[in-house]
Amino acid sequence: MRDLLKQTIPNLTDEACDKFVAYYDLLIDWNARMNLTAITEPSEVAKKHFYDSLAALPYLPDGAKIADVGTGAGFPAIPLLIMNPTLRITLVDSLQKRLTFLEEVLKTLDLRAEIVHARAEDFGRDPKYRGAFDATVSRAVASLPVLLELTVPLLRVGGKAYCYKGDVSEELPLAKSALHLLHTSAEAVPVASDYGARTLVICTKNAPTPSTYPRKAGLPSKKPL
Repeated sequence: MRDLLKQTIPNLTDEACDKFVAYYDLLIDWNARMNLTAITEPSEVAKKHFYDSLAALPYLPDGAKIADVGTGAGFPAIPLLIMNPTLRITLVDSLQKRLTFLEEVLKTLDLRAEIVHARAEDFGRDPKYRGAFDATVSRAVASLPVLLELTVPLLRVGGKAYCYKGDVSEELPLAKSALHLLHTSAEAVPVASDYGARTLVICTKNAPTPSTYPRKAGLPSKKPL
């Protein structure tokens, strides 16, 4: 895994490489007991989880306050934090077992992040977190219209939601209504990949989010904007 990481991730320091190796070991160990990922081969994890998670790294300034909504096994937030430990990250997920895994990851890798057990809709309505973040990151969570409703309310005006996607040629047009209702603009940036189309959709919040959003838990996915 160490050699694969050095080949896959440019400018990887020895310290960061050690953390990725430890993260991989924990992922495989815990995955034997709970469903964290279907991708387990070292080369696949290095490319499709670790390297892929770093797509937003060049856009995130030191000290940025970031929410990873629907973090799952920690992607993309943990790889981003390994590469830039100054990021102030909040990991949000609705399944406590995943968060227990992430607590162990943070402890083992000597990293700091806030962990919140919540549905994304409830998290976005919490006054402590609503409008509090410079950025959100989300990977393999929901379709773009749904994802916008779950993430944009968390951003300060001017903040950006980084949505990790594949081919968005069909998905992006479907998000026009959500972008309008949430006062947000979007740019699709292609991500270099040798395993299919990868796109980083960067959505900028241009005005405060109406108090209507996000709607109650479950409604955004049932009736997308």
